[in-house]
Amino acid sequence: MKKLFVSLLAVALLAGCASNGETGKVSGKIVVYTRDSSSGTREAFEKGIGFEKELTKDATEVKSNDDMAAKVGQSVNGIGYTSLSTDFEKNNVKALQYEGVNASSETVLDGSYKLQRPFVYVTRAEGDFGNDDKQQLIKAFLDFISNSQEGMEVVKAAGGEVDITKAKPWEEIAKNYPVLNKDNAKITIRTVGSTSVEKTIKAALEAFSPLAGNVSYTMNQSGSGDAVKYTLGSEKDGANAGDIGFASRALKEDGSEDISKAMLNGQYCIDAVVAVVNKDNQNITNMTQAQLKDIFTGKTTNWEDIQ
Repeated sequence: MKKLFVSLLAVALLAGCASNGETGKVSGKIVVYTRDSSSGTREAFEKGIGFEKELTKDATEVKSNDDMAAKVGQSVNGIGYTSLSTDFEKNNVKALQYEGVNASSETVLDGSYKLQRPFVYVTRAEGDFGNDDKQQLIKAFLDFISNSQEGMEVVKAAGGEVDITKAKPWEEIAKNYPVLNKDNAKITIRTVGSTSVEKTIKAALEAFSPLAGNVSYTMNQSGSGDAVKYTLGSEKDGANAGDIGFASRALKEDGSEDISKAMLNGQYCIDAVVAVVNKDNQNITNMTQAQLKDIFTGKTTNWEDIQ
């Protein structure tokens, strides 16, 4: 009987640490997660909410969107942000509304969900790809994801938001690239940059390869800050060099990301950034800009203080 009493007491104490007495209500310190400084997701989130350079010193940095979702999914008191393309169910997290609007294909494309950002690309300079066949394949691939119905549908299925009504049949576009009819298995397209684009670009490369003479590809997605650096910048010929750099934000116009020599640059889809909490956190379903700013700057530090 004594052992039973002790066990029940322990359970009660543990339950009290995680809730305020209401089912699913979380109490105590808010555990803030953020992305690393090179992340386009972080830049888009901080700019969108309006707290650049004001992030709380208590925030824990994570290395990718998947890592963010995993960490928040393991912490009932956690909060973070990630791409709309994230598998929320798998990671035990839920996406919060922003200013009363759910993030979805419809709300991103019509602009009613305001916390969004572009997925953009930039390439090496014309003539800097090793050979003309590779250069033409890269042009074809970017045409595939940006303008073809087949490519845009692949991007959409992988979580990118696109306007399919503007697409053209791939059969029509492919006529502009005779190189597609060659055996291109020995040619490798190298992508670098944002981790957020990984799902859409991997799916697109897998679909493109058999349409392009089985061209090979490698992906080295380390952060948006590396998109220009590894294609046109100081490390364009280093160990991490790429042919196409991707960023999950607009490229900077302050001179730090000079793309004037790029063969091609543009946008291929839109993504939403969503605030996420642990699935068991029933305190909130919606966050305002002001609430998120207070949490991520450290002004609000406890779940019970969120009104």
